[in-house]
Amino acid sequence: MEDDVSRIGRMPVIIPDGVQVEIQDQDVHVKGPKGELKRSFRPEMILKIEEGVLTVDRPSDAPKMRALHGLTRSLINNMVVGVSDGFQKVLQVEGVGYRPELEDADLILHVGFSHSVRVQPEERIEFEVDTKARLITIKGIDKEQVGRIAADIRKIRPPEPYKGKGIRYQGEYVRRKAGKAGKVMT
Repeated sequence: MEDDVSRIGRMPVIIPDGVQVEIQDQDVHVKGPKGELKRSFRPEMILKIEEGVLTVDRPSDAPKMRALHGLTRSLINNMVVGVSDGFQKVLQVEGVGYRPELEDADLILHVGFSHSVRVQPEERIEFEVDTKARLITIKGIDKEQVGRIAADIRKIRPPEPYKGKGIRYQGEYVRRKAGKAGKVMT
């Protein structure tokens, strides 16, 4: 059993054409066609670039180092994928009268409140709305930021278990409850 090396940590990060990666001390700067990202990593991790491939090594097999090994590699890979391809999350709006719209760059949600909810995009984030299918697409280069914004929008009106109304991730299964009519009297 090969338990001494992290399976994710040992995988190399292949740097595609058009993406530049610079390492200064423990700061990694990734620049690509969609933008640029910068992040600092723990000084214990050993980062090397050779022939368009970035590798991450760790100094010891201590549990903390093993955890940091895989995490560091995953974060760097997400940065490379983000600046080359980008990330997106799709939300679905369910419910009678519930609808999303786009006004300039702002997302406006009509989800059963007495007022509409306006969500302004953060820097490097873009919203797209399909009004017929009631889909909201959140696009960006930072995977963490895209996921957090999608979760924040879902929190505005999470799907409820009785009628299934609300905002959910596309493909998310919402477990339904029977309600009062489903109760059997004996």
